[in-house]
Amino acid sequence: MTAIEVLAVASEIYPLIKTGGLADVAGALPGALRPHGVKVRTLVPGYPAVRRALKRPQPVHAWDDLFGGPAQLLEGMAARLSLFVLDAPHLFDRPGGPYADAQGRDWGDNAQRFAALARVGADLGQGLAGGYAPALVHAHDWQAGLACAYLHYGGHPRPATVMTVHNLAFQGQFDRRLLASLGLPPSSFSPDGVEYYGSIGYLKAGLRLADWITTVSPTYAAEICTPEGGMGLDGLLRGRADRLSGILNGVDLNVWNPAADPLIDTPFDAEHLDLRGLNKAALQTRFGLDPDPDALLLGLVSRLSWQKGVDLLLGALPVLLAEGAQLAVLGSGEANLEAGVAAAAAAHPGRVGCVFGYDEALAHGVQAGADALLVPSRFEPCGLTQLCALRYGAVPLVARVGGLGDTVIDASPMAIAAGAATGVQFSPVNTPMLESALRRTAGLYADRTAWRRIQANGMASDVSWRTPARLYADLFRSLIAEPAG
Repeated sequence: MTAIEVLAVASEIYPLIKTGGLADVAGALPGALRPHGVKVRTLVPGYPAVRRALKRPQPVHAWDDLFGGPAQLLEGMAARLSLFVLDAPHLFDRPGGPYADAQGRDWGDNAQRFAALARVGADLGQGLAGGYAPALVHAHDWQAGLACAYLHYGGHPRPATVMTVHNLAFQGQFDRRLLASLGLPPSSFSPDGVEYYGSIGYLKAGLRLADWITTVSPTYAAEICTPEGGMGLDGLLRGRADRLSGILNGVDLNVWNPAADPLIDTPFDAEHLDLRGLNKAALQTRFGLDPDPDALLLGLVSRLSWQKGVDLLLGALPVLLAEGAQLAVLGSGEANLEAGVAAAAAAHPGRVGCVFGYDEALAHGVQAGADALLVPSRFEPCGLTQLCALRYGAVPLVARVGGLGDTVIDASPMAIAAGAATGVQFSPVNTPMLESALRRTAGLYADRTAWRRIQANGMASDVSWRTPARLYADLFRSLIAEPAG
């Protein structure tokens, strides 16, 4: 098998910088592709955390002025990842998050920051790094979308391109008056180019101009082609349906391995599920919950947002409590939802606990100690938390949307009888149906033999990157064999 070179362009990458599932995918996919003869280097912004982690950085190129200041391109290794790092202090060396300041306000120059990332990605695709010549550029989400546009309008031979959508809700729209300053030709501002309802659409550009579009589950690929799920882009996506596919995400089994996880109190495996009880006790202590080994402990690890259905969970809280369950919430997000969770914890001490913010170790602890993991999302492209839950014996209770519906087998009577059930699904996504699912989960939990069987089924599920990586490798090879468009 001839090895192929792929350049990935991503705005975050685990374990160096992470706000969500995009980072997990960008960090895990290169290693998963390696056995398939695909060598991935990833271009990422030079955030302070990335710069600190980069081992023996070597300069590749320098600019006197890249979107407002001097910059250099470095290459090196970090966390066993082969990286190009765009070291542009005026764009990326600042406190706060990758996209917003500490108060959650988007950086005012995000248009320039991620145009610079995309511009350098396109230039690398066309030989900026000397002997490095990737056969394909893989752009992740809106922050990398303009790479497809720069390559399309570059007027030179180019590599194949793939645009992966991790969440269609985040689209990257900016003022049309920036077009010239972004280095895009006037002809690009059209429905067949980067124009999107009178603005420059970074994600739209990638969706329109990439050779192929992927998203992170088959069901989500179908959902985004509908007016209900397409968020204004459904017409474009229906028009490109023959160049759109859904490939499920996986999880890194080295990171998510309950038998050897240094971040949990007590390692365990499917043959020693009784040890989960020690993790449950530790979780109850951490969240200030009553030390009750028999209570159904439900965990939520999530952004606290409308998308994630947190308001539905708060509405269903009386039923959850009436079933004798406990709730542990880890996350942060919309102020009104944080306030609602905090009020619930204050009103029900010992029954509801919360930790605001994100803590990777505590996220592992919730997966290892909760009896069930809640994912009541209104839409969910793939979801990684339910995959981790399956791996850790935390029975997923999920909405039947996107990748949640693709990865969890509902514990219907037929599925239980066939020995196939791995969790609980509900649909439509509203509070009454979530309440019904909570009652059903409590009933299953009361039958410990059936519950153990569901746990064991989940832990036996293949949530690895093995199959997704093969599908990506096959796709990449098929596109490289085509004439570039």
